[in-house]
Amino acid sequence: MTTHYTHTSAPARGHSPRSPRWSSGEAGHRLRPRKGGPSSSRPRGRFPRSSFGHARRPQRAGRGERIDVSRFINKATIVEETEFVPTHSFMEFAVDPRIKHNIGQKGYATPTPIQDKAIPLIIEGRDIVGIADTGTGKTGAFLIPLLDKVVKNRAERVLIMVPTRELALQIEEEYQGFSRGSGLLSVSVVGGANINPQIRRVRSDPFFVIGTPGRIKDLIERRVLDLSKFRTVVLDEADRMLDMGFIHDMRKILALLPRERQTLFFSATLSRDVEKLIGDFLNNPVMLSVKTGDTARTVHQDIVRLQGKHKLDVLHELLIQPEFSKVLVFGRTKHGVEKLAQHLAERGFKAESIHGNKNQSRRQKALALFKGSRVQVLVATDVAARGIDVEDVSHVINYDIPTTYEDYVHRIGRTGRAGKRGKALTFIE
Repeated sequence: MTTHYTHTSAPARGHSPRSPRWSSGEAGHRLRPRKGGPSSSRPRGRFPRSSFGHARRPQRAGRGERIDVSRFINKATIVEETEFVPTHSFMEFAVDPRIKHNIGQKGYATPTPIQDKAIPLIIEGRDIVGIADTGTGKTGAFLIPLLDKVVKNRAERVLIMVPTRELALQIEEEYQGFSRGSGLLSVSVVGGANINPQIRRVRSDPFFVIGTPGRIKDLIERRVLDLSKFRTVVLDEADRMLDMGFIHDMRKILALLPRERQTLFFSATLSRDVEKLIGDFLNNPVMLSVKTGDTARTVHQDIVRLQGKHKLDVLHELLIQPEFSKVLVFGRTKHGVEKLAQHLAERGFKAESIHGNKNQSRRQKALALFKGSRVQVLVATDVAARGIDVEDVSHVINYDIPTTYEDYVHRIGRTGRAGKRGKALTFIE
C-alpha cells in the first residue's frame, strides 16, 4: 500500500600534548587469474601524458530505462536474525598494540563480517576480492591490516584508489584515527582542489596515498608520484570507478605498479568488466562476499505521488515535519541541485548543496555542516551516493528518479546505517 505524505498547517522551519612517533616492529573461494593478462607482463616506469585518454564519458548500464515504481516500495523488515558472532575480536588480530589501542579509542567493539574475514587474509599478504554492501565496514577492513604492514616495514607504501573526492577524504579521516600517534603520513590527492599542496605532500614521501584516478594520473604525468615503490594497492568501490569511465586510467595506473605486490579489490557488484580487471591484475585472490541483498532491510522505502502538486511544495510539506531532522535530497543535475538548495534556503530551511561544480573546499564545508547537524538538508547529485558515511540520516528523498536501480540502491544506502532505521522516499509524477 502506498503512503502519501502531506502536511500544510505548520510554518516553515528556520533553524534558527603530541604523541611520540612509533618505532618499527618486527618485520575461501578462489579466482583463477586470466592467463596472458597485464599481470604477467606489466611495464615499469612512467608513461607520457598522451597515454591517458582525456574524454571520460560515464559508462552507465541501463541509461534511459524506466525503473518499475514498485521497486521503490519496501517496508523495513523486522526479523529475528541470528546475531553475527565474529571468529575474531579486534584484540586477537595480529596487529601492533598501538593500533589496537586506537581501534578501542574509535569505539570499535567487534569486527563486522567483512572485517572478520578480510583482516587475517590481508595480514597474510593475500590478494582479496571483497563483495559487500555499502556501510559494512570495508574501510576498516583494509586500513587496519595495511597500517600494521607499514608499521612493521617502513619501506612499504600503499596506494588507495577510489571513485570520488568525498570517499578519498573520508578514508583519510578514518586513517588518521587508526594511525594516531604513529607519525605515518598520508595524503589525499583529489581533483577540485589546488594541486600544489598535494604535490608538496606527495614529495614528502607519505606512507599512504589516497586518491581519485584523475588526480593520481596528473601527479604521475608531472613526475611527482613514483608508483615503483608502492607494493600494495587498494581499489575501493571499483564498480563505481568503472561506471564513471575510469577504466583506462585504472588499467594504466595498475600496470605501473610493481609486478610483485598485494592487491585488494572491493566492489558492491561483480560485473563482467569487474571480473576482467580481477583476472588481469590480481594474483590467485580469495573471494569474500558478505552482501545481504540489494537494499538495506533497515530502510523503509516508499513513494510520494505528486498528484499535480509542484515538487518543491511537496518537499516543503515533508521537511516541516519534525521527524525529517537530517535529510539527504538527491537531484539529477548539478544546476538543479544548486537551484533547489537556494529555493529551500529562501523558504527558511537550513540547506546546503554538494555537486561537481563546487570546488573541494566548499564541498567539504557543506558536508561538514551536514555531518554536524548544523544544516537540516543536504541536496546532492549522485556524487554523494557512494562512500559518504554520515550518522543518523533520517531520510533520503529522491527528488529526481535515479538513472539506474543501482544508483537508487546506493542513494538510499545513506540512511539506515549501522543497524539503525531510516526512510527513503521517491517522488513520482
